[in-house]
Amino acid sequence: MKGVQKALARRAKGEKGFTLVELLVVVIIIGILAAIAVPIYLNQRKSAWNASVESDVKNASLVMETVLANNNGSYVVGSTTGDTASGNNDTSSTPMKIDGNEITISSGNYIQIVNGTDSTGKKTDSSTYIIYGWNKNSGTKAYEYSSANGGALTSASNGDGAGFAYSKATFA
Repeated sequence: MKGVQKALARRAKGEKGFTLVELLVVVIIIGILAAIAVPIYLNQRKSAWNASVESDVKNASLVMETVLANNNGSYVVGSTTGDTASGNNDTSSTPMKIDGNEITISSGNYIQIVNGTDSTGKKTDSSTYIIYGWNKNSGTKAYEYSSANGGALTSASNGDGAGFAYSKATFA
């Protein structure tokens, strides 16, 4: 309390400014707050990227179900080019379309649709499909939606899709 009284007395005499100790205390407090806030902010960014991919995969599954309903339960994705269709919002301004239905892909996300495969990647039929989704940013998860599993959405915490029938490297 005496330190505060001395500071007030100095100010009453006309001295202006802050002491070096006062300035150092403020800088240390700001440093502590920054050390707490930055990691929390970075984790929130990763969570947002993951939620974006998950949303895009779910939206792609709705488009695929619409296409299947319009084609009597059967459709071959990318029938003019093979067994897959893919899209991202980085290299192409053209939206991903399946049978005239547009799939919106968020910035930085990649979507891959593989039709008629089982859990090992073996071609089975044209009424099932697997949708893979991931974000280009490091530390994010990869997602897999399989119509053969009753529409289960699973994720790989490592972000490269290891453990899925197809991995991120397969389509990169």
